[in-house]
Amino acid sequence: MPRKRKTLLEDTSNQFVNLTTNETIKEKTIPTICKSIRKYRERLGIEQKELGKMIGVVGNAVCNWENGRSRPDISLIPQICSVLGITLYDLFDIPDPAHRQTKREKLLLDKYRSLNEGHKYAVENLIRSLNHIESVEHMPAIKELILFENSLAAGFSTATDFDDKGEPIYLYSSREVELADCVFSVSGDSMEPEFHNEDLVLVQRFPRCEQIRPGEIGAFIIGNETYIKQYQDDGLHSLNKNYKTMHFEDSENVYFIGKVLGIVDQDCDIASNDDIAKYHSISSGDDD
Repeated sequence: MPRKRKTLLEDTSNQFVNLTTNETIKEKTIPTICKSIRKYRERLGIEQKELGKMIGVVGNAVCNWENGRSRPDISLIPQICSVLGITLYDLFDIPDPAHRQTKREKLLLDKYRSLNEGHKYAVENLIRSLNHIESVEHMPAIKELILFENSLAAGFSTATDFDDKGEPIYLYSSREVELADCVFSVSGDSMEPEFHNEDLVLVQRFPRCEQIRPGEIGAFIIGNETYIKQYQDDGLHSLNKNYKTMHFEDSENVYFIGKVLGIVDQDCDIASNDDIAKYHSISSGDDD
């Protein structure tokens, strides 16, 4: 019996027939990575030679990749992804675990899609409210204080009449931070070795704090200058022995601002920009 001759209609998508020899030949399978390079290159609308130049290879290399004659060296993979603007998951055409939905998530999404617009709006509001609650629960506690850095004006009548209104400073909560009312910047070396130039100190303002006792560190106004000094009965002392005691009878208009509670750790105590943004969002009630 003569062998049945195959027709083109019998060919499958991955085979073709040599009409001269009547042999079925399997088409060469092109690796997924090679198909992806062609797909995303064409999506960007760039030529093979242009892509090769951007990656640092000759244009023929890209042609060979896309035709399945060769594959890119593994060291080129990150650069190929960067140039094409895709992920490794895109390049190898595999699902991204971050985008997978659980059966429960799919079920909830299907139920959401079946709702009318009014009920969808109610669900969205509920989700925003729950996100807001979780943001509050997981966010570190922050306290907003005032940082005074500039000189104080002369001619005030009480220790609270500052010309400089200061600027906000946001600190992670601690016992000392919660007790503080404001922050001052230290200038000079008169309180070394405990306090250094440009240190930030936490101050609890009078009359919220008790009257200062001998041996305690306080913030004071003398004339129109602010000082961090140790209070003693005979005057204000510097911890640095190179500085003389400031006796009360030698100065006019000496005012007690408040007690120094501690030093701000500028690497750990100052809130990050991200946490400050969350703090403002929660404070304003902005759930979006």
